[in-house]
Amino acid sequence: MSSAPSQSLAPPPAAEQDNELGIELSAVIFAVTGDDPKVLAIRHGEARDTHGREGLPSGPLERGHRTLEIGLRSWVERQTLQHLGHVEQLYTFGDRARGEDGRRSLSLAYLALVREARPAGDADASWQSWYRYFPWEDWRGGRPAVLDVLLCGLRAWAAAAERRLADIRADRITLCFGGPQEAGWNEERVLERYELLYEAGLVQESLRENGALRERGTGHGTHAAPAAAGVEMTVDHRRMLALAIARLRGKIKYRPVVFELMPPSFTLLQLQRTVEALSGVRLHKGNFRRLIEQQRLVEETGEATSETGGRPARLVRFRREVLLERPAPGVRLPSGGRR
Repeated sequence: MSSAPSQSLAPPPAAEQDNELGIELSAVIFAVTGDDPKVLAIRHGEARDTHGREGLPSGPLERGHRTLEIGLRSWVERQTLQHLGHVEQLYTFGDRARGEDGRRSLSLAYLALVREARPAGDADASWQSWYRYFPWEDWRGGRPAVLDVLLCGLRAWAAAAERRLADIRADRITLCFGGPQEAGWNEERVLERYELLYEAGLVQESLRENGALRERGTGHGTHAAPAAAGVEMTVDHRRMLALAIARLRGKIKYRPVVFELMPPSFTLLQLQRTVEALSGVRLHKGNFRRLIEQQRLVEETGEATSETGGRPARLVRFRREVLLERPAPGVRLPSGGRR
């Protein structure tokens, strides 16, 4: 009886290698310092491309990582010396050609919140304001001037299409950026706004991808996105950041996640400034305080601070029941609370 043929140990064909999926773990780590919402960015190792673009702490899933979360924590600590507390999975990104080499890979993004911006542990890791990447999202000082440039580009993009498609694009612009005078602005549509700008070719990541395709096909390079489009990030990391901001802006309305970003005790003004920093809008002081009292989120510590510059302000803390009941009501933003 003949023996079974021996199995080849040769590597898989190139076509099969191209179909293999890599798995990358990325962390969107948020903190608030004063009234500035920040994200931990790095320009180091695997998360920095050859052009020195900023990225999120990230790295491939390795055989030594028993779980995805252990792998994530390992990469974050290795690259930034930051020890994460609570983390939650954000989304799995798997779009083709949204990476640097055009090959498909799975990127598992996680959201983490830390109290105050502790110094980054690596010289190439730093805390950056998230409005540096999305300047059109900050309405605390009124309507952002950069919107004029972006909306001009978006409307030209819409007008360049045939009639039916032009109407669809115009409707999407109104949905994402609001109607006349941006009266319908929804602070949670961060990702939709970024994706629309990406599709219109108004952010550098889109020009980078399309330019790479043109270079391979015709030899033409990329153009530069307007400065109003914010700072680009490596691979698909700004898309991850947009989703994380949107997720957090939504969660603060129905879950008390803000306490993850606050010190053990704080003033009501500090809490208001933190919520405003995250939501990107100013809130009426009286209405905000009434909401906090109605929802019974905090209690007084019996102490006061004079660091506010005026008369001593009473210090408060989140009630123990709030910390134990994560699904409890969040800091709801009052309708028409922007001023």
